[in-house]
Formats: sequence, C-alpha cells, structure tokens
Amino acid sequence: MRSDRTSSRASLRPRWLAEAVRAPMSVAEIGAVIRTLRRRAPAWRPTAVAEVAAEQADPFRVLIACLLSLRTQDATTRDASERLFGVADTPTAMLRLSSARISRLIFPVGFYRTKARVIREISRDLIDRFGGAVPSDLEALLTLKGVGRKTANLVVTIGFAKPGICVDIHVHRISNRLGFVRTTSPDQTELALRAKLPRRYWIGYNDLLVAFGQNVCRPLSPHCSRCPVARWCRKVGVGRTR
Repeated sequence: MRSDRTSSRASLRPRWLAEAVRAPMSVAEIGAVIRTLRRRAPAWRPTAVAEVAAEQADPFRVLIACLLSLRTQDATTRDASERLFGVADTPTAMLRLSSARISRLIFPVGFYRTKARVIREISRDLIDRFGGAVPSDLEALLTLKGVGRKTANLVVTIGFAKPGICVDIHVHRISNRLGFVRTTSPDQTELALRAKLPRRYWIGYNDLLVAFGQNVCRPLSPHCSRCPVARWCRKVGVGRTR
C-alpha cells in the first residue's frame, strides 16, 4: 500500500519536476555533501543576513536585512543593517522615520530609495494586519509588498527556525552543478528541492551553499582543486576550473 501511494504521488508531478528530481546525484550523496560543507563552514564568513540573525534572532530584523540584501553585496548589507537597526528595529520605530531618513541610513544598498519606501509600507502593513508581528507563515509573508519567495523562505528558516527552502542564484546554480536537481530557474529549483531534499536539511541549506559559492564554488572558474565535495560533484556545466 505504501509503494502504491508513493507511485501515485510521483505520477501527479508535472513532467518538468519529474525530470528535475531524476538528476544523477542521490539523496545519500547530497547528505554527504551537506555534512562535509557543515564541517568546513566555520572557516567561511556567514552571509550578512545570517550575521544579523546571530546577533539578535528577531524576525523583523531578518526580514528587513533580507530586503536590504537584494541586489547588494554582503559587506554593504552588513553596514546598512547596522546603521538602520541602530536607529529603528521595530515596525513602530521604523514608521517614525521618513523615507528620506531611511534612504540615508541604508545608502548605498541597491535601489535604496525604493527599499526605503517598501520598508515603511511593510512596517505599516505589519501593524495594520498582523498586530506589529512578522507572520511565520510563508503564504502570509508573500502578501507583504516587496517580499518574494526567496525573502519569505529566508525569514521562515532564519527568523523562525522553521523548515523552508530559500533559493537564490547561488543555491540554484550549485544544486544544478552538483547534479542534485536539473532545473532552469530558482523557482523550479525550490520546488525540486522540496520534492527531493530530505526535510532535515532544509534549514541552513541556503546559508551553507551561499557561503560555499562565495568562497569555493564560484560562478566562473570554480576552485575545484580545493573543493571539499569534488568527489561527489557532477560538475554540470563547468568549463574552466582552478
């Protein structure tokens, strides 16, 4: 009966998803990859959002740091987050600031003027609809202006320590390069990972692969000669290496 239910679920998958999860790397191999990267991770600097969460595990701070990090380098995000949260780190406090003041505090993050307006709108929305608290539900988070699946999943995993899969360009690229999934977009990668990656690995998967991608598995000419998981990697799409 159990195998019948499994077969039924598999048959209901869209064709692209069925192909995506048939990528060559097995679940056992990705487990070995994750365990190996966890051992190496202390030598790599965490992402800016992870550092914000480590300093104070507050979902609002995580949400705002996520927004600041979009199209922005980590070093800039760290500095902007520190300046902003030094002045306001709750929805109520944020609304006391004008968009112009927020813009000055977060400059030079990408699209800083737009982000300043969005931060105020989100703060107002949180107060009006959620009693000033950041919702822990993915679908509720997606109703907030400027919050996409990447940001929502990161808030769920880092802000609330709940299972979720945040897929940015690093996670999309490396999951495909390893040969664990076969997809063409971050949204497809998220769904493929939800279908194939054991739930126990969901929290932390993003931070682990982002740090790995920034330090070793670079987009162009990755450092395969010193890669700790080279023995399992299928090197899909890799040309020149170091």
